[in-house]
Amino acid sequence: MPQTRRSILAGAPAIALGMAGLVTPGVMRRALAADPRMSERALGNPNAKVRVEEWYSMTCTHCARFAADVFPKVREKLIDTGRIYYVFCDYPLDRVALMATMVARSLPVERYEPFVLSLLSSQDRWAYNQDVDPQAQLQKMAALAGMSADQFTATINDEALRQAIMAEEDSATARYKIDSTPTFRFNAIQVSGEISFDTFSANVDKAAA
Repeated sequence: MPQTRRSILAGAPAIALGMAGLVTPGVMRRALAADPRMSERALGNPNAKVRVEEWYSMTCTHCARFAADVFPKVREKLIDTGRIYYVFCDYPLDRVALMATMVARSLPVERYEPFVLSLLSSQDRWAYNQDVDPQAQLQKMAALAGMSADQFTATINDEALRQAIMAEEDSATARYKIDSTPTFRFNAIQVSGEISFDTFSANVDKAAA
């Protein structure tokens, strides 16, 4: 079963809650377009016949298994061969995932995907270990990716970035009825939950037909 969305607003700063209802869609779109941190994060051939979008959360165990067990084959056989254009779509399920997403989005574009895969592969150490502070662990991993301590602090307290990520998540929920992770779209074909490489590839073929 896919992992369902939990509230990421609980405990969020009041300014984020207050402004969310005041920003119009048009204003938000212009703000997103002006912020390079919210530019598309993708791999492969942008002119490929099939565009695959994955909505995922940094704290989703199903997303982590897909990243470990299926994504390497997807990259080798479908992305690197130019058959698909693969787009990473942030869909944080909780405040820890939202914080991790903010950090990933603030790294140089080329470091986004390696950082995301590193977090997904080590969820048990930074997100679900009862003996550690997720924020402290994220800061250590961000430092390895080249983010200074000052940059990290500024990033996780950036209300504009937090709102932008949440606005994109809400847009995906409204437009595609997405409410769980992972969710995939193969052009217009939508599939929710963990899938095998064979199922993934079959959907690519169907979308390309």
